[in-house]
Amino acid sequence: MSKRELNFNSKTIHGGQQPDKAYGAVMPPIYQTSTYAQSTPGGHMGYEYSRSANPTRTALENALASIENGNYGLAFASGLSAMDAVIKLLNPGDEVVSTNDLYGGSYRLFKQVFEKYGITFHFIGMQDPAAIEAKINEKTKLIWVETPTNPMMNVIDIKAVSELAKKHNLLLAVDNTFATPYLQRPLDLGADIVMHSATKYLGGHSDVVVGALVVKDKALADQLYFIQNASGAVCGPMDSFLTLRGIKTLHVRMQRHCENGQAIAEFLVNHPKIEKVYWPGFENHPNHDIAKSQMDGFGGMISFITKGSSYEDAIKIVEKLEVFTLAESLGGVESLAGHPASMTHASIPKEEREKSGVVDALIRLSVGIEDVNDLIADLEQAIG
Repeated sequence: MSKRELNFNSKTIHGGQQPDKAYGAVMPPIYQTSTYAQSTPGGHMGYEYSRSANPTRTALENALASIENGNYGLAFASGLSAMDAVIKLLNPGDEVVSTNDLYGGSYRLFKQVFEKYGITFHFIGMQDPAAIEAKINEKTKLIWVETPTNPMMNVIDIKAVSELAKKHNLLLAVDNTFATPYLQRPLDLGADIVMHSATKYLGGHSDVVVGALVVKDKALADQLYFIQNASGAVCGPMDSFLTLRGIKTLHVRMQRHCENGQAIAEFLVNHPKIEKVYWPGFENHPNHDIAKSQMDGFGGMISFITKGSSYEDAIKIVEKLEVFTLAESLGGVESLAGHPASMTHASIPKEEREKSGVVDALIRLSVGIEDVNDLIADLEQAIG
């Protein structure tokens, strides 16, 4: 069986990878160099300068392309720098239709950085594709989808949106950070670009900040490679090495994230002090059927609100947690808890936040891979 035909669990380890050409190292070495010797001007072995390309980063980019069933991978210094490259495909006067319930940093980049350069962003709920089409006009060039969304866990039908994008000759980009390619592969569902904050599940150990893009089309890849090189927001060789190492255990980690996530979601939904639990695995979750059809599981991200929707109660809970760590980010082996309104989504105005459900009482959990009984006991003591 060729490596192109490998199943996902094998691709995470072998996909796009070859033993190092110099000494046959099984794990790609960290090429901690900025430049490369040339025999004559332009005479080199494929590498000139590490902003343009680095062998360790190339190994990561090949792995990213493999696990997302794409042809071209690009690694960046952060998820936001990967998004920055996508928006730089556009011109002043262009318009973007975006998920309204999205990571606060994405909203900040769109509204506070790119709007002043003449790009207009429309933020809407995307559970119904008809709502997206109503926002499309002759200036629209890109649809930006995050699914499941952060932090409300809304599910968007990627296939339906891709059909809409093709109908209107638009690019479709999907932030696949929460699901990872273990659960969801947007390119197979018709997306043009898949994006990751690889800091999260792909790296998986809360020790690196990296972003990623994967595409199938060569012309689109060439535009993005040009922007990557010209803007220079690339990840270094050590970050590439750590992320590549993380990817090799993605499948086993995600299996446990999903198992623990389900157990905790079921514990919370049955708790007398919890008002509402947001997790795509529940049959009454909006677009649960879409999640079931386009995902291979429901993940380890959960949000919830206590009865009474009290801000004070939410803060007390996150402060009392002992096994869960109160911290920004998600997707690491350790369980994290966050208060989106004051942490990850603080850059979104309160009025805008609350329109999509991000109220002051909301708590978001990134369920790790610890013993689930310890996690449930921790939540039990913190909720009281």
